[in-house]
Amino acid sequence: MRNRKLQPSVAFEAAENAGSNPTTAPTMGDLIAERLSRRDLIQGLAAVSVAAELAWPRALAAAPAESKARDAASSFGFAELTVSPGSPTHHVAEGYEAHVLIRWGDPVLPDAPPFVPNRADAAAQARQFGYNNDFVGFLPLDGRDDHGLLVVNHEYTNGELMFSGLATRGDRDANFASLTREMVDTEMMAHGGAVIEVRRENGRWHVVPASNYARRITAETEMVLSGPAAGHDRMKTSDDPTGTRVRGMLNNCAGGLTPWDTWLTCEENINGYFWNKAAAEPLTAEARALRRYGAPAEWYAWGRFHDRFDVTKEPNEPNRFGWVVEIDPFDPTSTPIKRTALGRFKHEGAGNIVNRDSRFVVYQGDDEAFDYVYRFVTDGKVDPTNKDANRNLLDNGVLSVARFHADGTGEWLPLVHGRPNKDGQVWLTEANGFQDQGDVLIHTRLAADLLGPTKMDRPEDIDVNPTTGKVYLALTGNLKRTEERMDAANPRAANAFGHIIEIAPDGSDHAADTFTWDILIKCGSPQIAEVGATFNPATSDNGWFGMPDNFAVDADGRLWVTTDGNSPRKTNRADGVWSIETEGPERGTSRCFFQVPVGAEMCGPCFTPDLETFFVAVQHPGETEIGGDVISTFDSPTTRWPDFENGTPPRPAIVAITRKGGGKIGG
Repeated sequence: MRNRKLQPSVAFEAAENAGSNPTTAPTMGDLIAERLSRRDLIQGLAAVSVAAELAWPRALAAAPAESKARDAASSFGFAELTVSPGSPTHHVAEGYEAHVLIRWGDPVLPDAPPFVPNRADAAAQARQFGYNNDFVGFLPLDGRDDHGLLVVNHEYTNGELMFSGLATRGDRDANFASLTREMVDTEMMAHGGAVIEVRRENGRWHVVPASNYARRITAETEMVLSGPAAGHDRMKTSDDPTGTRVRGMLNNCAGGLTPWDTWLTCEENINGYFWNKAAAEPLTAEARALRRYGAPAEWYAWGRFHDRFDVTKEPNEPNRFGWVVEIDPFDPTSTPIKRTALGRFKHEGAGNIVNRDSRFVVYQGDDEAFDYVYRFVTDGKVDPTNKDANRNLLDNGVLSVARFHADGTGEWLPLVHGRPNKDGQVWLTEANGFQDQGDVLIHTRLAADLLGPTKMDRPEDIDVNPTTGKVYLALTGNLKRTEERMDAANPRAANAFGHIIEIAPDGSDHAADTFTWDILIKCGSPQIAEVGATFNPATSDNGWFGMPDNFAVDADGRLWVTTDGNSPRKTNRADGVWSIETEGPERGTSRCFFQVPVGAEMCGPCFTPDLETFFVAVQHPGETEIGGDVISTFDSPTTRWPDFENGTPPRPAIVAITRKGGGKIGG
């Protein structure tokens, strides 16, 4: 398409919602004997919608005594924040303080220069805090809750907010032509991740300057490939004929932390960085694989200056992205490792738990419409007494993809080359295009397509509650789903607002082949019956939300969710943080705790172990709303958060939330 939007998030959402899964294989409802027919399913949805509509006024009119009783039963004790459709600044619940800890362009490395607006300086950016912070993880130093390391993903860049003169919308080629080599290289240096040392003193958090742990990881940082796909012919390039080394990580969205204190950071929308769409047009196996991953999408101008992003010049370079990367934040000289055993797709996160048999289990979502949910179980066991013994644990194990049955059960389908399924059929073979396990992992999506898993409504974050063992899956939405393609796990056509699924492994064994599942919440306004939202009627008008994205499970086992896509046009509220009750009579009740400034997305929810600090990431403040009328650029932004200085653009930042006077977040 010659005429398109330059703004990357526009391209991201369009690609994620469009879906690149061309398979005509039957949906889950056709693959198994369903308990519910489609008519039953639709009738059930209507009944739920009517019940919610009828219950809603009763909830709003509840007597004070009933309200107090609900508060007493609640796991959360904060006064709910009143939502706003879009404010220039952030807002937090009464009784709490929210302070900006670090912003795009702030120094990370000791020799980093100060931030200068509208300056393209790749060397400076490589030493400064990157753009669009997403996942945040806190690792205590010396066992302290007030001193530790923060690891942060830098997902992507908004050139139109970083530099003057770039249009948010318009002809792509004209916009790309105005980008200089230095601008492009600055964008590359603003991607990746950061490690910063932080300390709380006199009630306020700050970054420790000149820390020995400080590190920036960029799109040019040297990394190694490990696991079954390392050294594979499809991983070899002119720059790396061994297929074992790669420069950089791209579009790192959510992630996770391991019990051995490493950082798992997940590459998501990697297709947008590659050039020359003609490479995906031929009727060849390689072109088919490119199409299945939506590549090359040409969202960035990097291919103008760097041949490795031109697929006609380096056809295997896309295969070297789309992985989970493991990093040791305590050793700034260590080499990041792309763990290929966990599969290649648009990873959102890496929620994990040590199973009862000591094997390590990682849950993952592939964030695109009609794509899948995955689980990885290591062969080896976690050694809690020797962290170094776990360093390569993620190189060997079994990756599986989920099928959700209509009766509330589910199963994991192993993605293992040459292995028969339970019916004795073998799908992952050379005859079907997979010569070995490396092929299966490099082309995980194509391999999964053959097994008939459930096509989901954009699987985003997936996290584990270590207190209950239950797993929570965020599904952001899927406007492309029709009534004919609805199923029990994705029960709404044109799903604009998403839902949350709760998964319980059979026998509390996260390595079990089967599980049960239930829908915790169907999101959207409970006041509109056609939406079919299923929040607990005790949820206030401020408590409902749409488009769940990321989770945090705190040390008390309470669930918090952040959102991506709420706006004045869609839901008449900004994105933010909501708490959710998962047990008892309050199950399905949510409360608003924090809201971002206009144009921003809420990311990276992360607690200190003592629950006295809640770190959140405010991503792309001031970004133009998709489908909106107001255009936001460096020269005319919709907000200048958090500095509010003329000439200074909005700056993505990490915010530290604490309770006034101290104490546990959330009551």
